[in-house]
Amino acid sequence: MTKESIRKFTKRNLPAEVRLAVKAAQARKGEEICVLDLRDVSSFTDFFVIMHGNSSRQNIALYEGVEEELKRTGVRPLSVEGKENAEWILMDYGDFLVHVFTRRSRDYYSLDKLWGDAPRVQY
Repeated sequence: MTKESIRKFTKRNLPAEVRLAVKAAQARKGEEICVLDLRDVSSFTDFFVIMHGNSSRQNIALYEGVEEELKRTGVRPLSVEGKENAEWILMDYGDFLVHVFTRRSRDYYSLDKLWGDAPRVQY
């Protein structure tokens, strides 16, 4: 098996924790969920899970859903930032980061474009 085939990026070969974060976000109606594979372009994490909600209240629900689902498997965030105003909630799980934005903040910070060279899976 070549290195390239091992590193191929698909929904099926995402780490279980990343797939679980996406599933939890889908259950709470996260919008335009995407996963960026940063393994070959970043040294600080392997994946970004990016989504947005329609309100600060929904963003809190998305954050809580992801955290609860991962906590059931013993996975807890190293840190969480942005819960207070819920415009951009960042959950740091070490190997992956979960970004929960409002639509306005997602457009402004444009992580999807900033990391445009990274392979992505759209949900």
